[in-house]
Formats: sequence, C-alpha cells, structure tokens
Amino acid sequence: MSDTPDNDPDDDELIERTRSGDASAFDGLVIRYSPRLYGLVYNMTSNHEDTHDLLQDVFAKAFRSIGGFRKKSSFYTWIHSIAVNMTINFLKRRNKRQQLSLDDVDSGILNDAEFLELTSGSDPVRDVDLAEMQRRINFAMMKLSPEHRMVVTLFDIQDLPHAEIAKMMGVSEGTVRSRLFYAHRQLQNYLEEFQKR
Repeated sequence: MSDTPDNDPDDDELIERTRSGDASAFDGLVIRYSPRLYGLVYNMTSNHEDTHDLLQDVFAKAFRSIGGFRKKSSFYTWIHSIAVNMTINFLKRRNKRQQLSLDDVDSGILNDAEFLELTSGSDPVRDVDLAEMQRRINFAMMKLSPEHRMVVTLFDIQDLPHAEIAKMMGVSEGTVRSRLFYAHRQLQNYLEEFQKR
C-alpha cells in the first residue's frame, strides 16, 4: 500500500536498516506514512494538537517495537494497528475526563485554507450550508463510540477493505461489518435529528 518510486527503498529495506541501527532509515517510514496516519488520527480526534501528539507517540512506539515486527502483515497494516489502538485508548481516556462538547471539536476541514478556497464561491448560502453540514457530521461522528468511529474512518474516509480493517483492529470481518452497519445507522439518525430542528 506504500507508494515507493523506483529509486526509493521499500519498507523492508528501511525496516532492516532501522533494525541495524540506522535511525535515519526510520525517518523514511515516518515520511511515507505520516500523511495517511495523520488523516486517520485527525478524523478520530478532530483536534490538531491531539493528532500531532498521538502521531509522535505512535511513531515512537513503532520505533521501539520494530525489532518485534515479524512481517506477518505489511508494515502499513502493522503501523496502522498501533495508531488504531493508541487512538482508541486516547479517546476512551479523554471521554472519561470530560464529556466532549462542540467547543472541544476542532472544526477541522473548515479551518483548512485550501478547502475554503476551493469551496467558497459567489454563493454565500452554499458556503453556510457546507459549513453547517460539516459541523453536523463532525458532531455526529463524535457521538459514536471510539470503536464505531474508527471503522467509519477506516472504511468511509481511508477507503480500506473490511479484511484490512479487521487486521488493524484485531477483530473479525463480521465484527467490522456489524460495527459499520450500526455506525452508519447511528450517523443517519443523528443527522436526521438535526434536519428536524
């Protein structure tokens, strides 16, 4: 799943070099997987600071644990599994400390200058509708449990197949499908509630 141009070392080479003591080789893996992992974690936390902190922890854990990576799955799956587990644990701890309010949820894509430039036009009503829809989706996602939010993020946003999600989350494909079904139903209900208001 990694995009490696012909002249770039593949994951296996970078892993072996890291295991041999070449810490700079691990930087290649960080650069390769940061964008996708950032998207995964950010879609779960809706907070840039938390995402940066979690990604540092994910890569630190992967670096410390790389000697134990047995290549039963791809490095991509292995590092995503670490990110999935650490993010779910973080969200569970955060939810125990406080009930998440809308004020805690970063408006995410609505703060992205590129998104705003692409979507802003001469129609202010359309802009308001887009902003409101994104706010509603963010709010609905935050109401899902961390496990349900994770399957939605991995399937609908990261576009991963059920089998890959099952490996990353350490559950069966059937569990992934049922969580996804339940999460989609919950999201639909939350968004319908908003429309009635």
